[in-house]
Order: sequence, then structure tokens, then C-alpha cells
Amino acid sequence: MESEVQLRVLAAAKALENRREPPLAVAMDLARSVVDGLPSPELAHAIVAAVCSLNTSPSMWKLLEQAIVFRFVLPLHALALLTGRVVPNRKAQPEAYRLYLELLSRIVKSVGDALQIFENFGSQCMDYGHMVVLFVLSTVTTLIDGALEDWGLKSVSVEKHDTLFASDGWQAMDIDCKGSLNDRRNEHREKLRRSNILMAVDVVAKITADKKAKVLLRLAYFNMPERFNSLLQKLQYIEAQKSALQSLVSADQLLVKVSANVKEAMSGPYHVDKHHLLGLVDIGSHDSHFSLSSGVSRVACWVPFDVFLENAMDGKLLHAISPLEILTELIRTLQVINRASWQETFLALWISALRLTQREREPLEGPMPHLDSRLCILLSIVPLAILSILKEDSEKSSSTRNGSEHGTEGDHYTSRRNGLVSSLQLLSQFSGLLSPPPYVVTAANNAATKAASFISNIKNGSGNHTNTSQNASVNAVGSMLHLIVEACIARKLIDTSAYFWPNYVVASAPSKESSSFNESPWLTFMEGTPLSSSLKNDLMATPASRIAELEKLYNIALNGSEEEKPAAAKILCGATLVRGWNIQEYVVSFVVKLLSPPAPPGISKTGTGSHLIGYMSMLNAVLFGISAIDILHILSLYGAVPEVAAALMPLCETFGSLPPTSSHKSSTSEETSAHAVFSCAFLFLIRLWKFYRPPQEHCIGGRGATIRLELTLDYLLLMHNSRVGLQNPAFPDKTLGNADPLNFSSGQPVYIDSFPKLRSWYFQNQACVASTLSGLCSKNPVHQVANKILNMLCRKMTNRATMSSIPASTSGSCMTDSPGNSAEDTCHMPLLPAWEVLEAIPFVLEAVLTACAHGKLSSRDLITGLRDLVDYLPASLATIISYFSAEITRGIWKPVSMNGTDWPSPAANLLLIESEVKEILTSAGVHVPSFHAGGMSVMLPLPMAALVSLTITFKLDKNLEYIHGVIGPALDNCASGCAWPSMPIIGSLWSQKVRRWHNFIVFSCARSPFSYDKEAITQLVRSCFSSFLGSSPTSSSHMTSRRGVNGLLGQAFTDQGVRLPIAPGFLYLRSCRAFHDTHFVTNLILELVVEFAHELGRSWSCGGLARLKSSKISLATAAAQVREVATVGACLLCIAGGVLLVQVLYEETLPTSLLSVTEGKLQDLSPTARILEGYAMAYMLVLSGAFVWGVGDTSPAYTSLFSSRRAATVDKHMDFIARVVDGNVTLGCDPATFKAYVSCLASLLVGFVPTWVPEMKQDTLRRLANGLRGWHECDLALSLLERGGADAMTFVVESLL
Repeated sequence: MESEVQLRVLAAAKALENRREPPLAVAMDLARSVVDGLPSPELAHAIVAAVCSLNTSPSMWKLLEQAIVFRFVLPLHALALLTGRVVPNRKAQPEAYRLYLELLSRIVKSVGDALQIFENFGSQCMDYGHMVVLFVLSTVTTLIDGALEDWGLKSVSVEKHDTLFASDGWQAMDIDCKGSLNDRRNEHREKLRRSNILMAVDVVAKITADKKAKVLLRLAYFNMPERFNSLLQKLQYIEAQKSALQSLVSADQLLVKVSANVKEAMSGPYHVDKHHLLGLVDIGSHDSHFSLSSGVSRVACWVPFDVFLENAMDGKLLHAISPLEILTELIRTLQVINRASWQETFLALWISALRLTQREREPLEGPMPHLDSRLCILLSIVPLAILSILKEDSEKSSSTRNGSEHGTEGDHYTSRRNGLVSSLQLLSQFSGLLSPPPYVVTAANNAATKAASFISNIKNGSGNHTNTSQNASVNAVGSMLHLIVEACIARKLIDTSAYFWPNYVVASAPSKESSSFNESPWLTFMEGTPLSSSLKNDLMATPASRIAELEKLYNIALNGSEEEKPAAAKILCGATLVRGWNIQEYVVSFVVKLLSPPAPPGISKTGTGSHLIGYMSMLNAVLFGISAIDILHILSLYGAVPEVAAALMPLCETFGSLPPTSSHKSSTSEETSAHAVFSCAFLFLIRLWKFYRPPQEHCIGGRGATIRLELTLDYLLLMHNSRVGLQNPAFPDKTLGNADPLNFSSGQPVYIDSFPKLRSWYFQNQACVASTLSGLCSKNPVHQVANKILNMLCRKMTNRATMSSIPASTSGSCMTDSPGNSAEDTCHMPLLPAWEVLEAIPFVLEAVLTACAHGKLSSRDLITGLRDLVDYLPASLATIISYFSAEITRGIWKPVSMNGTDWPSPAANLLLIESEVKEILTSAGVHVPSFHAGGMSVMLPLPMAALVSLTITFKLDKNLEYIHGVIGPALDNCASGCAWPSMPIIGSLWSQKVRRWHNFIVFSCARSPFSYDKEAITQLVRSCFSSFLGSSPTSSSHMTSRRGVNGLLGQAFTDQGVRLPIAPGFLYLRSCRAFHDTHFVTNLILELVVEFAHELGRSWSCGGLARLKSSKISLATAAAQVREVATVGACLLCIAGGVLLVQVLYEETLPTSLLSVTEGKLQDLSPTARILEGYAMAYMLVLSGAFVWGVGDTSPAYTSLFSSRRAATVDKHMDFIARVVDGNVTLGCDPATFKAYVSCLASLLVGFVPTWVPEMKQDTLRRLANGLRGWHECDLALSLLERGGADAMTFVVESLL
């Protein structure tokens, strides 16, 4: 039933036709009849219906125009109604379509006023901001669809949601099309149809050119990607048809304008105001040229690569998540932050990795990761990280291959791959970095010879592009580039066309050694030759090159004979694991799988009959094979630590529950017994987390959690189980670089409650660390076991005392070797399961330590007794270390004199060690006092003296690496727990024991002051800034000759002696995990960043004002250096405390700095210095967050560990900023500093990390935008709101009103 308004409109139509009344008068009459207020939606419906009804006249269009002009109806509302009725019938009624286009063209000019269209509609299915954006996008899409159809082109990807004006949902216009018109009229209509096409495109060009309409299109691009991509797809389709369709030529210029407008809408209008931000945000460059001599400014952008890679080499740092995944995210972050091309990004990455290897060209002997771990980074981890980048982009490009973004997204994959190729080609310019260390010269030459042989075979017609067999008559000189290229080819990053790059192959004269071609032992092995002793030794020394070889070894290790199983395991853990860089991820996967061998059918998996017992010899070989420092670190670099821990737990539970078959001395890898396998598995397991940490390491850091993400057994199991959960098909496989061999998880979650023996020891160890032991009654089983062990030790002491009274005895000191075992001693050793022994050891240690403290037990007998215990069960070393570490920190034991009589004396070289330590620290800009003057008695707490005396009884034997791997970190930690500096004493004793470790020991001692001396930390951090940036503003340091990465981290560290000066950054990376007060470090780093910014501001104010022409250059230089300072500060902060310390920076340190009142000389700062201070703080905040959280979406594993904290942390900080902007919080800093900080922070959020903005509360976002508009930063405020996600769309529309 027609309403009263509709009847009045029909009457008005007749009046216009019959009486020729003016449209304005008729429109005003209709307006007076409206009772629901103006502008009236009902009146708009009625007029549009009349316009589109039978026998429509031009006068009704004039009536509609007058109603729009005088605001009787809303413009966009009327257009929405017209579009759905006119556009679908444009061919049948070209006159109406022309009038519609004319009306639309006029209204575009006032589109801003028309944005009030939905204010009167209240709450609908979506808010009015969404509707306005959707209307503009749908109008443009509808007109483009109409043009495509009129040109005779089939529209692409047209779905119902592409347009709001699909003809299905509207009643078609009732048009009289019975052919009653004459030919002239038909010809006129045909011309009109053709001109309408151009006019429609022209209208689209005008709409998309409007500034406010671009904002709305940009909102669609950010928040309605499917609909917006549909529009882009249509424009790309038109672009592709231009050359084939003549009718598109006339509209070419208009189409170019439309495409340009849409691209501009996508990129955004906001560009940093150089007058306000001094060029800070736009210092990134797309210039692909990269040179080490291009100045610190550009190289400083990539220093996070160097810092991260060098930090990954710290032997104390084992990774729960693979550095591969962290590096992948860091590559994405730096590429975005630096606005760099992929060529420049990859080149910087390769250069950083090469510098990493060059810092240790020759292995420095000591219990630390060596060159093998660094080569693993260069030749395995870096290529796999790049592979992850390319795979991710390949998936994106496949989904947008039809050109959904004007082809740019589809070209990214090619762009990244081309960037990789060109970066590798540019590497040849860095000959100094490409010189191979002596350790890998042969491997480099073999790689170059392989390329030369390939080229020779192709030229001779004896090969093809897949044939890489080596020609014995061809020789070439290799470099690190050849190893890198081979690593990339092996992972299909590039192909063998790289062999034909200019100057890639450099032939060499054949030598006597090279002329004899030796067949690889792996060919002999694959031919079926049995694993003889000689073949086994050859295979252990030669890395495998094919996965098939690994698979055959793996099968032999599981299913071979009793002799073949351990042999295959040793081969797999030999050179193939250490130097098989091209397939190293597969080797690691097979090794981890060997730790969890499958159960044969019908064999129980629990109890003493576990299937693991049948694999005892193989497991023993694997466990001893992976105990080396470098191999453990390589497993850590691949993120296999959680999986290794989960695999070791059933081994410990099973073999620790078995009694030894006979009394034995279980200390070498050749023995295969329950105690031997358990000890190696158990010591390896506890090396994976800080089991020996004293109580202060478990304290609360003031934030509800420890300040560092230290590995614990619970944490490792949590990581393992989370990876198992991510294998669920409901989750995309994004873990660990999308590479199958890197998925080490067994597929089943592991819980400590499934291993009661291990669980009991774990909680007992925690209790012993936390508090002293409680007494046991004599009938307690643990007490009885402790008595048996004490009886064994006392009996051995008695036997030794008897032997020492015989004059013929010439036995050596027990301080340097294990005491001998007689047959009588052996037969009296208790045959106890390992878990029972470990449970009783704390009570044994308490008894013997108390007896020694009261003079009832000599120090010699104490140490020899402890060594007997370790010989009986090497796993007991873990409990000994844990117990002594806790007792040291309690400070209840009297110190003993290290005089050389009762206890070993360090006097022989203590002063030498101290002087060398001071020399190292001085070279790094750190000055500390001497603690042991000549003639003073050297003393240590009794537990510390006992522990260090015990450790020096172990020979430096390869078979004891699994013991040395536990001793080294424990001693370092115990030294930090003493009340006075004890590390030089420990170092002196160990230096006497192992002279070839002298350089390593001295450097280890140099780290000790930073565990307790805040002044030393301050000097070291200041030196880090000075060494990278130049001289400090307040110091006269001599470290100005070397700047940049080499100044910060150094160039080489070899076994020829510790090279001076030691780079302060290198010393910082090896010491920062010993900082107890990390909050202090956060404040310190921020203070130094601000201090350098102040100095830069003073320098510009003093030197720039005198010369107006050069002042802008000086200011730009100061601005660039501010970013350098912030980058270094962010790197140091993230390394010291990771994600938790960054959280402290956001929530506590930086807000406190802004609230603190400026005092003293800082009150006299120039305005420029205050502005630079704000910029420096903003850059440090965003860079720190980006380094640990990433700039966009991250993998599930990375998100769970790092990025999950981002949203709450960023929102909390931005809420604080919004409250200050609102005036609810009083500032202590200068207003200019705060304004510069907020403006720069908002610019960085918009330009670099826009994915963080939607994670903020919408109210916070709106308040911050209002504050920016109050500072006349309207474009910045608008850009910030635009990136606020779908919920912020209404705010953006409101801001346009």
C-alpha cells in the first residue's frame, strides 16, 4: 500500500508534466509534507521510485536534483537507491543512465557532506562507517563492471559480495522498449551508450581522485581485502586487454588515472614531515648498493644481524626455539624497518654471517662452541631462513597470481629470489671475508672443483644440467662463496646456473695431491660393503652428501647387528653431523629420532623390560657422540633442545632403574652398561637447563616471573608439547621454517609425571637448592643407601691410607688423576640402581662436608672420596654440583685457605691471570680494582674449594666431554654465587691443570666482574656505544679508531692468544646473562641513548647555527645518528633480557623517564636536543619491540614465545601516552621532548609496524588521534586511525566530517 509521501510524489510528477511547475517549488511542497524531519529517507525512496517508473521525464530528475541540493534528501542515500535501479538497465535506458552519471559527477564534489547519510539510520547490521566505505567501494566496482560488460569483456571474479547493487535484489525499471522509436532515435541512443561508457570511467576517475574518497578506499584496502582485491583484479584485467581490444584505446588515459588513484589510495597519503621529524623515518633506502665503506649510517641499520648471530654462539645459551625461526623473523623485520630491497637485505645477512666465521678463523681451545657452530650458522641456518622467506612469499604469490594487487604481490617471489641471486653475485666483491679458514680450505676447493667439473662436462657434451659428478682432471681454487652457493643449490634456492657466473670458477694448476682422485667412502658404503673398522673410520671423517646415505645409516643403527648398530650411530654423529652442512637439518632429525627408537611389535614400552634395553649399545654410541660442545650447540641452533629433552627422559627413567650387572668404573664411551648409558643421558639432559642455579636465580623479578626466559625442564616439556599441538591439521605448518626435517617432535606429548623416578629427583633437587636438608631416620631406605655409599667411600680411604704407608708406593697426587681401584675395592661397590644412588647423595655430601669442616676428614680424603663417587656413577656429578652450588650461596661455611697443603694453591699464576684479566677489561674500556694483592692469603668457601678441587682431577679426555660440559658452566655459576671474586682463583687452578686452555680461561675470568659490579657494567655498556658510534660524549676513550660492527664485536679471536683490544660488544654478549639487576641495565641503556641524543643536539646547535647552508646537513646527520644510537641500544637491551626486558621498557622504564623531572645541566638543553631526545626514545621503543615481537604476523611457535605479549604491552604503553595527552597525567620532561616522542612514535607505528595499531584499544587510539590533531598533525592522526582495524573505520569517517 502506497504511503502518503509516495502519493504526494506521484501527484507532483503529474504537476511537473502537465502544468510545467518549477521543480524547486514542487520540491519545497513535498518537503513541507514530510513529518519525520529532513533530510527524509522516505522522501528519497519515493522520488527515486518515481524517477524510475513508467514514462519517466527529465523533469523528475530535476526534482531529484533540487531535493538533493536543498538537503531534503541525503545525496549518497539517493545515489545508493539510484545505482541499484539505473545501472543494471543502462543499455535499455541510456538516457536515464546518462542523467544518473551527470548527477553522480556533481555529487562527487560534495561527497564529504554526504557522509552523514547513515546518521539517521541507527544500529543496523554494521555501523555507518562500514556502510559508507562499502558504498563508495561498491559504486566504483559497479561502474567498472558495467564498463567491462559494455566493452564486451567478461567480468572477472564477480561474486554477490562484490557489489551492493546486484540486479537480483532490485525490481527492474519498467521501461517501454517495444521498438516504437525510429532509426534516428536508435542511432542517437547507441551513441549515447558508447559515450556513457567513457563518462562512467570518468566518474570513477573523479571519485577515486577525491581525497576523502581515497581515504575510504584505503579503509577498504586495509579492512575488506577480498572486496578490494576484486576491484584490483578487474583493473588488472582491463590493463591486460588494452592491447587486444581497440575500444579501450579511447579510455586509456582515464583508466591510467583510475589505476594511479587506486594505487595512491593503497599507499596512503601520509609522509613524514621532514621539517618536524628531521628525516628520521625516511632514512631507509631502496638503493641496492651495499658497501662496507659506505659509512656507519647505512651499515648501522644491519648491526642487529651481527649482534644476533654472535649472541647465538654463546655456549651458555641453549635455545628452546630455533635461532632459525628467530633469524627468519629478524630478516623480515629489518627489511621493513630499513625500507631495503631484498638484495640489500640478503647481502647484509650474508656479510654478517661471514663476519661471524671470520672472528674465529682458527678454533680457540676450550669448552665453548668453535668454528663448526659458526659454519653451521653460515651454511645451514642462514640458507634455511632464506628458504623460509621464499616459501612464505611463494604461498602468497600463488594466492594472488591473477594479479589481485596489480601484479605486485605476484612479482614478490621473483623479486626475492632475484634479490638472493644478485646478493650472492655481489658477495664476490668482499674478498677479505671470503677467505676460507684453514679448517675448511679443502671443502671450499672441492666445492669450486665441483663447479669446474660441471662446466667441463657440459662443454665436452658428457653431462647435462643435472649431472654434478666430479671430474678428476679438473681443479679449482675455492672460497667461502663456493660453500655458500653449494648450500643454496642443495636447498633449491638457486640452480646450477650459478656455476656460470663471471669469475665464479678460478682454475688452479694441478698438484700431486689433487691429481690423485680418491673415491668417496660413501660410494663404497652405498655399494653394500660391510662396516669394517677402516671403513667406519673413513665414514666418520667424511661428511655424507645425500639423504639416501643417511637413511641407510639410520636403518642399520636400528636393525643392524650388535656390532653394526653402534658403528652406524657413531658415523651419523661424526663429520656428517658436524660438517654435513648441505643436509645438516636431516642429520639432526635422524639423530634425534635415534634417541627414541621404535618398539618392536609385542615388546612392552614400560618397566625394566623396556624395549630401550635392546638398543643399549646404539644409544650409548649416540649419547657419547653428541656430548661434544659443538654438537650440542648445533642441536640447539636447530631448536631441537625440547625434543632431545623429551627423548632423554625415558632413557633416564629406564636405565636409571636398572642395577649394574657388576661393579665397574663407568667413565668411558667404550663401556656399555646401565650406569654408563644412564650417566651420559642424565648429564646430557641436565645440561639442557640450569639445574644448578642457586636460590637467587629463582627469585621473582618483581613482575610475577623471573626476568629472563631461562630454560627449565618444565619449560622444555611445555615447548615440546606445544609443538606437538601445532602438528594438528587444524594449524598450518609454519613451525621451524616450513621444512619437514626440522619437525623433530615425536608426535606425542610428554609429561614429567610419566617418569616417577625422574620426577622424584627433580623435586628433590629443587628442594635442596631452595633449603637445607631435613634429617632422616636410620630406618629410612634413603638413609640405608647413604650408609652403603659412605661405607664404600670410607673403605676406599682406608685402603689408600694403607697403600700410602708402603715405601714402594709411587702413586701420583689425587689432585691430578682418578685414584686407583683394587680388586678388593671393586668387589665391595654396592650394586644399586642409579636413581637410588642419586637420591642418597645429598645426605652423603652433607656428612662428608660437615666432617671436613670439623676436621674429622682431611681435604685429600674428601676430594678422593668425591672422585670415587663420580667414578662409580658419573651422573652423581650433577647432584654434587647442585648441592655445592646451593651451599655456596647460603654463606654458612667457613672459608678455607688455598695454601697448597690442604687445598691446591693458585699462587703460581694468580697474579698473572689477574693482570691479563685487567688488560682485557681495560682494552674494553672497563677499569676494576685488584682483589688479590701479593702476600695475601687466598681463600674460598669450603664447598667452592671442594668443588673446584674435584673438577681439576678430571683429565682432558675426549671421552670425558660429557663431564666437562657440565663442569664448566657450573663453576662459572658457582663463582658468581660467592660473596667475593673467586673466578680468578678458579681460573688459576684450571690454568695450571690445562695450560692450553689458558686464553679461554683468562677471557672467562674477565667476565666475572659484571656479575656483581654495576659500575663495571656501566663502563662496559658505555664502551659498546662508543666503539660502534665513535667517542662517548663524556669520556676520552681511546676506542675511536675502529667503529661500526668491527669496533663493537671485533674482527678475530684465535688460539694464537687473546687479541687486544677485546671488543666491548663481544665481552657484553658473553657477560650479559650474568647481570643480576637487569632493570638497572634497562635504565642504563635508555640513559645512554638519551645522553648521546643530547650530545648530538648540542653539537648541531653549536656548529650548525654559524653556517646556515650547512646546518641542514648537520641536522640530517644528527638525526641519522639518533637512529644509530637507538639501534645499538635496542640490540643491547634485547640481548640482555629479551622479551621480558622489552616489556619492562614499555611499561616501566620509559614512562618513568617521561614523568621524571629534569634536573641540573639538562635544564639548559637546546630545543633541538630535546626534540632529538624524544626521537631517540621513540626509536628505541619501537626497534626493541620489533626485534623481539616482529613487525607482522609470526609463526605459531614464535607467537607463543614472544609475540603473544605484544598486544597487552603496547596497549598499556599507548594508554599511558593517551592519558598524558588528555592532560590526566603531569609530565616531568620538557613538553617539546614529549611532543617529539609521541609524533615520532606514531609515525613509526604507521610506517613500520602498522599491525600493532589494531591491537590497541579503540578508545586509546581515538584519544591519541585527537591529541595529534590538537598538535596540527592531522594527516598523522588520520593515518593512525586508518590502521586501527575494522573497529576504527567509524572513527575515520567521523574525522572526515
